[in-house]
Amino acid sequence: MSKSLVTGGAGFIGSHVVNHLLKLGHEVVVLDDLSGGFVENINSQATFIEGSIEDEKLVNEIFKTHNFTYVYHLAAYAAEGLSHFIRKFNYNNNLVGSINLINASIRHKVKCFVFTSSIAVYGTQQQLPMDETAGPLPEDPYGIAKYAIELDLKAAKHMFGLDYIIFRPHNVYGEYQNIGDKYRNVIGIFMNQLLQGIPLTVYGDGLQTRAFSYIDDVAPYIAKAVHVDRAYNQVFNIGGDNYYTIKELAETIMKVMGSKGVLRHVEQRKEVVHAYASHEKIRAAFDINTKGFISLERGVEKMANWVKDHGARATTKFSNIEITENLPPVWLE
Repeated sequence: MSKSLVTGGAGFIGSHVVNHLLKLGHEVVVLDDLSGGFVENINSQATFIEGSIEDEKLVNEIFKTHNFTYVYHLAAYAAEGLSHFIRKFNYNNNLVGSINLINASIRHKVKCFVFTSSIAVYGTQQQLPMDETAGPLPEDPYGIAKYAIELDLKAAKHMFGLDYIIFRPHNVYGEYQNIGDKYRNVIGIFMNQLLQGIPLTVYGDGLQTRAFSYIDDVAPYIAKAVHVDRAYNQVFNIGGDNYYTIKELAETIMKVMGSKGVLRHVEQRKEVVHAYASHEKIRAAFDINTKGFISLERGVEKMANWVKDHGARATTKFSNIEITENLPPVWLE
């Protein structure tokens, strides 16, 4: 039986990947510090270890104790916009922690290291949709850290033979998402604001475009990737094809939740304005028929049902902002 380590397995995407790995017959160990995830997200069939990937001693002990066949690295603080203002935290969490895992994987002869990167590595591209041949131009510390890990994995393959598979997901949403995080996951933020009866926060004119990806159109392919020979040592965009403006998204969520909210337009923040990706490469490698993917309205409906059952979450604030200059004022509220 294959044994897999899933970092971030109490989080949103990670917990879904754990479920799919168990269905595939893997023995699963979850490592998570619960900074963004929840114990109740973890499948009871998985072994749970509470701790941080930044704890090198702990990481090494786990690898010595368990003979992992595969590593699925999903742990990250994925607040792309906030990363400008928490640079040290971002690089320690997203970069240094990842290197601890890569070092241990090399030492213990892990068969394949699966890494969830992000389309944040692309930055602003002249040609849309973004495809994997585009040169990465990350514009924020989060994207920089993700791209650095991609490069390190390629170097580790060249020097040590560590096989890897890299995914670049985008705007993933669905059940188990932390809707109380005010800095990331716009669908969850909007739903939480509607439940609390407060205006929906829209930066600028709301005409920024994103392609939103329902979790069931992402997690199964990440889980099965190690069993797809054509996926090895490749980089794949993964997620939904259709893009929408943030205003269109807000209207869809209000319609589905049966709640007519009010849009609160605040100062435009510095961000990539249009970000959506091509998925031709992953379709070919995984034989995916995206006609079966869930529409935005249906995906939002499924998530909304889960959110209504669980209720609003208290909004959390990051406690250690390193730089306040140019910080969006709404994040100080």
